[in-house]
Amino acid sequence: MVGSASEVAAAFDTVLLATWSRRPSLGLLETRPGQHFTTLGVDEPGKQELAADLLEASFLVVDDHSLAPAAGVLAGADGSTRITADVSLGEFLRGGRSGRATRSGSTVYAPVGLPWQDLAIVWLAYRQAELNGVGSRTDLLA
Repeated sequence: MVGSASEVAAAFDTVLLATWSRRPSLGLLETRPGQHFTTLGVDEPGKQELAADLLEASFLVVDDHSLAPAAGVLAGADGSTRITADVSLGEFLRGGRSGRATRSGSTVYAPVGLPWQDLAIVWLAYRQAELNGVGSRTDLLA
């Protein structure tokens, strides 16, 4: 069992954050090369889950180029936009842009909150994992 975001990052290759945090839970020094981070809690100005140094060092995917600077991970706590996304999820999925340059590069998916898009991509990922026998089922309500 782990008790903090840094312990999760030390133990796992994929980290999902979904918090109400107004300060970063993880910075670059608390992560390892090649990890993936999804930050779901940054859906309004002032919220932060990942530090700017981690966002800047990672291949950064957002769901919408116009919403991310206004209300998402690209909006600085002071209202300024300091970080630029590498690609939108739609651009990436259409094959318009390749992903990270090396396997040791970190990736971040930082949606603002377009639930229909999240549902569609999760369903595709779930079906692909099921077809390939990847992962395991867990009943979180049991």
